[in-house]
Amino acid sequence: MPFTNRSDAGKQLAKALLSYKGRKPVVLALPRGGVPVGAEIATALDAPLDLILVRKIGVPSQPELAMGAVVDGAAPVTVRNEEVIRLCGIGEQEFAATRDEQLAEIERRRTKYIGDRPHPDVAGRTAIIVDDGIATGATIRAALQATRTRNPAKLVLAVPVAPSDTLVKLRSLADDVICLEKHRLFGAIGLYYRDFSQVSDNEVIDLLTRHPVKSPA
Repeated sequence: MPFTNRSDAGKQLAKALLSYKGRKPVVLALPRGGVPVGAEIATALDAPLDLILVRKIGVPSQPELAMGAVVDGAAPVTVRNEEVIRLCGIGEQEFAATRDEQLAEIERRRTKYIGDRPHPDVAGRTAIIVDDGIATGATIRAALQATRTRNPAKLVLAVPVAPSDTLVKLRSLADDVICLEKHRLFGAIGLYYRDFSQVSDNEVIDLLTRHPVKSPA
């Protein structure tokens, strides 16, 4: 297995991102699994760490099957997987109701994790979107599209492992894509980690506390 745990994956990924140190980077991690990875990158690049709150919109009868994703913000961004919606016979009301459930979970997490913590400004900076891996790409796609609206100077996607075909589809949404392990035949993300135990809410809060937002240089 290429990664001992998420912290190890973050350290390895940070080495591949060192060229962005000094280029006003901001690390935006997807909770919960992306936060330990992003924390290591933020440390190595001397960058602020923030969360980008994205939730997969799963098919009600098969929650692991993504029919879209939604991103928190003043105007939440929704990404739809029209093929899955069509094949599963999902109507507009059912899609909207499921999306609203995920928006409610985003609000819970935003309150719990962030509270009144200030957000680093992304405009004119290098925004680095980080997760512990990619499966279908639905949540990452939504994160990239939402972050692009915040006018970063450069938008970077950085993940330890992902399916090669999914990365191809995502390249048009980012200015740079860094992935350490690309696989045509892809299993579950956890198969590439020795320790892939669930990250708790308290771990996320602790990592954010250890990476307070500073004023930009």
